[in-house]
Parts: sequence; C-alpha cells; structure tokens
Amino acid sequence: MRSRTAQWFETKVRYDKTMEDGQPKKVIESYVVDALSFGEAEERITEEMSSYISGEFDVKAITPASYGEVFFSENSNDDRWYKTKLQFITIDEKTEKEKRTSVYYLVQAATINGAVKNIDEVMGGTMIDYAIAAINETKIMDVFEHKAKTGLSE
Repeated sequence: MRSRTAQWFETKVRYDKTMEDGQPKKVIESYVVDALSFGEAEERITEEMSSYISGEFDVKAITPASYGEVFFSENSNDDRWYKTKLQFITIDEKTEKEKRTSVYYLVQAATINGAVKNIDEVMGGTMIDYAIAAINETKIMDVFEHKAKTGLSE
C-alpha cells in the first residue's frame, strides 16, 4: 500500500462505449484526477481519456473531492474504490473528554473487508488512534495521479 496526498477532483465523462453485444451505448463514468484547479482537472481528464476512448467524449462534471489522501493498492485484484470516513480520537487535556475528528480517504481494494485491511495497513504505521466510521463503494473507475513532465523546459 502507498498513500498520496494531493488536491483531488472527481470528474464525470460521457462517451459512447461499445457493449459486449457490440452495440454502442452512451455511458457516464467517474474518474479522479490530481490537479490544482478546475481548469487543470479538465485538461488532465481530457488528456488521460483521449488515450482510452476513440471518438468524442464530454467532461460532464468536475467537483473537488472531500478527501485529500488516496490509498493505492499494489494488488492487481483491487479494482474498486471505497470512500472511507475515519474518526481520529484525541483526548481534550482540559475537559478530559474524548474528541473525534472525521477525515475522509479514498481506498483501493477488491472488497469492503479488503478496504478495512488496507486502511489498517496504512494507519497501523501511525501513532493516531482511529475508528472506521463508514466505508462506501464508489462508482469511480480509476484515479489518475499527476506525473511530472520529463525533459527540458518547453
């Protein structure tokens, strides 16, 4: 497992997909991109999708993601994305009461149990007390990380 903190945007792309029966069908799929702005997110998803989709496609929506960190799995069977809500548990020194702070993550796994295992693997290496408050499977098809451009400046 590896994690990546960035500014993530959820995007929706509409295109004609060839179904198993050979017929084209208009579909809308969700993807996540690492970008600094809405404009860059649109540019990134357009660039990424142009290598996967032959023909025209439209970027239908771009929204900032509620999570700032994504947990990527190295296991090729982990083909789903789960939005998880973790609660970090701290004790208020003055009142000695437990305080819970909610943080959202996107986790790659094959199953909900796999997502729990992957969360525990990443968070187990920290000193933070946490509880998993929610795990929901998303319709996200893929996550595209920012790649540094190689070569000399243009």
